[in-house]
Amino acid sequence: MVKLSAVCRALALPFAVLASLVSAPAAQAGPAPKSPPGFVSLAEVDPTIVQEMRYFTPHNFTGHRVDGYRRPRCLLTRPAAESLHRVQRAMLRRGLSLKVYDCYRPQRAVNDFVAWAKNLDDTRMKAEFYPRVDKSRLFADGYIAEKSGHSRGSTMDLTIVRLPALPTRPYVPGERLAPCFAPRSERFPDNSVDMGTGFDCFDTLSHTLDPRIQGRQRSNRLLLRSAMEKAGFTNLAEEWWHYTLRDEPYPATYFDFPVR
Repeated sequence: MVKLSAVCRALALPFAVLASLVSAPAAQAGPAPKSPPGFVSLAEVDPTIVQEMRYFTPHNFTGHRVDGYRRPRCLLTRPAAESLHRVQRAMLRRGLSLKVYDCYRPQRAVNDFVAWAKNLDDTRMKAEFYPRVDKSRLFADGYIAEKSGHSRGSTMDLTIVRLPALPTRPYVPGERLAPCFAPRSERFPDNSVDMGTGFDCFDTLSHTLDPRIQGRQRSNRLLLRSAMEKAGFTNLAEEWWHYTLRDEPYPATYFDFPVR
């Protein structure tokens, strides 16, 4: 009987393993989705473009690294990356360079933004990014939405830097914050040329053609817009840093693979 019991147990083990695999919950099966073949790393197309991927760091309006950003890398569809390369060649001839803050943005990152916006108690970054906007107004005023063109892979947030570009110092969580529309000398340091506001400034001063932005600040915005439009990009009027490739290859597809 002892031998028979041992044989039964030995036979039962493979069936138990098979049953556990069949009944395992879907959340435990398979790795995270991978990028489709049409996406590339910007650094592979143009390694000279400066990258400062803000959502990989806590220096953004949420105050934490955003879900979905596993590496500080700019991913784009190949047509968008190649068009950006053409803009960069024109900038380099002027002694300038593009700098990207954000590129492809997974849907899970957008979901993170939405969850953060609904938590009205979390205002740790208000003093810098939205000092004049009540957080309860972020959806109504259009600063946060449940879908983003970034998730289609042909939209990027960017600025211009002068060469040689010194790196921006790291943000220290908890440090004193200054309004994103304060004079450049008072804002968080950024090696960008002066665009009148910092990146991701939730304020009407961020509108590309806001009439209060004049002089060198306006010239810098128009230089970026002119160069980007010549390469086939369209600016979002409410954000001087936001551009989308006009003939984007995935105009109705919102991807969710992580940046890695």
